[in-house]
Amino acid sequence: MANATGFFTPSVPCLRRKIQPSIGISRSGICFSEGIFRRVVCSSGIEGAEKHFSPSKSRVPKLVSKGCKLVGCGSAVPILSVSNDDLAKIVDTSDEWIYVRTGIRNRRVISGKESLKSLAVEAARKALEMADVDRNDLDLILMCTSTPDDLFGVAPQVQRELGCTKTPLAYDITAACSGFVLGLVSAACHIRGGGFRNVLVIGADIISRIVDWTDRGTCILFGDAAGAVLVQACDAEEDGLLGFDLHSDGEGGRHLGAPINDDRTNDLLGSNGSVLDFPPKRSSYNCVQMNGKEVFRFAVRCVPQSIESALEKAGLTASSIDWLLLHQANQRIIDAVATRLEFPQEKVISNLANYGNTSAASIPLALDEVVRSGKVKSGQTIATAGFGAGLTWGSAVIRWG
Repeated sequence: MANATGFFTPSVPCLRRKIQPSIGISRSGICFSEGIFRRVVCSSGIEGAEKHFSPSKSRVPKLVSKGCKLVGCGSAVPILSVSNDDLAKIVDTSDEWIYVRTGIRNRRVISGKESLKSLAVEAARKALEMADVDRNDLDLILMCTSTPDDLFGVAPQVQRELGCTKTPLAYDITAACSGFVLGLVSAACHIRGGGFRNVLVIGADIISRIVDWTDRGTCILFGDAAGAVLVQACDAEEDGLLGFDLHSDGEGGRHLGAPINDDRTNDLLGSNGSVLDFPPKRSSYNCVQMNGKEVFRFAVRCVPQSIESALEKAGLTASSIDWLLLHQANQRIIDAVATRLEFPQEKVISNLANYGNTSAASIPLALDEVVRSGKVKSGQTIATAGFGAGLTWGSAVIRWG
């Protein structure tokens, strides 16, 4: 690890060789678990709680054997396709320049009446249809996005558009390109620790809204899309989330983000020398800002380590995995990670050429394509990883179907 002036901080290790007990919250208190949460020991996390319960209820461990599985998926993309040649008309670039450096040929961009919500709803409906689950049987909707139609969140609006009348909760998760992996793990926690049965996880982003279309370093990379997966409770023997590994590092966030624009100047000084800082100015956000070289270094270093950690927790090796599905950021990153993990190219899923980097949507979008094409079959295992702004990164080993 580098010191505090470097890209990573000592307090955020990229790989934990020793599996540490995980901690979560259940209705009965704090849950400590090992491995893949098939056996969870729960004890009260409230001091003095034993006064309100009999010794047999407060001291005897409670075993939870609930699992979760992925039973449906769906995706949606905007109608408008923008090619590299189209971009070459507005910035100094070319199809060859873009493709050699990124592996991208085309991307989809919203237009007309399309919105994040409309794409998310379409993807969600397809996932529900594949899973054969009624919208009113949903217990939770997790909306993984960093570009909501409403700053206060879009999940409740998606819930309304789906026509869910009984869903008790819908909320947003903001973690950029890692959002969908965090959503999967969150869904598993709600099912295993909260008694939920059907959780809809949606990954969707409209990055075109926050891209500087005059900056060829960033505008060539991104596209818009939505993808969704239905995660359902099952017996422990059928569990489909076999292991996971999650991290964040705010120290590296300076290399990729869209921070608020602070345009304060000396003009704020009043005639008497006081600072006129009230009422505050209306805030706005900058376009996506990225240090491509540092992000590349971060991804090829930490993503393989995270996947190895998730595999270790699952008790599996890379050679036993059927497919590798990474966040579709850059083909060079995908190739570098696959090489370090010794994954053969025929096991690597990639649709980057057609859609570009769709942030939180990239993993479920690619998953939906390979499932519907019959490439990925029920019972097969997938090592997946998201990584990006925050910085955040995480991996999950999943079984489809």
